[in-house]
Amino acid sequence: MNVAASPITRSNSLAVPILVGGLIAGTFDAIAAILTYGWGMARGIASGLLGARALTGGAGVWLLGLALHFFIAVSAAAIYCYSSRRLTFLREHFLVCGIFYGIAIYLVMNLVVVPLSAFPFPVGPFTARALYQGLLIHMIFIGLPIAAGLRFFSKPA
Repeated sequence: MNVAASPITRSNSLAVPILVGGLIAGTFDAIAAILTYGWGMARGIASGLLGARALTGGAGVWLLGLALHFFIAVSAAAIYCYSSRRLTFLREHFLVCGIFYGIAIYLVMNLVVVPLSAFPFPVGPFTARALYQGLLIHMIFIGLPIAAGLRFFSKPA
């Protein structure tokens, strides 16, 4: 492959696909969360760490929530990308795997992470509409960008 003619330079390192996939997924998810829950979504995320007092916090708490949000997104991308070293089908079939990874992220976040956090409200039961919306957002705007980041910004092993 001629690198000069290639519009995207691929690397053996996973740093670029992790950052690209994680930051794009985090941005899409933040936009969806702001549209759904309003600008207080970052305080809600910070409340997972700080408890109920985060909901009345100022700009620092809001920035902490946003930083935690992107930390989670980049961590999810890192897990997917490092898993692809052993599970090569994650890169080869990135569309299907990205969709299923989005579902897995949704389930882990809602059934494990949030219930174990200091989030001040009970989790569930979920309405059908909220379940569909959450799954679609995680499949399309989180799982797919992470999988596409790996597919298009890394060299095959």
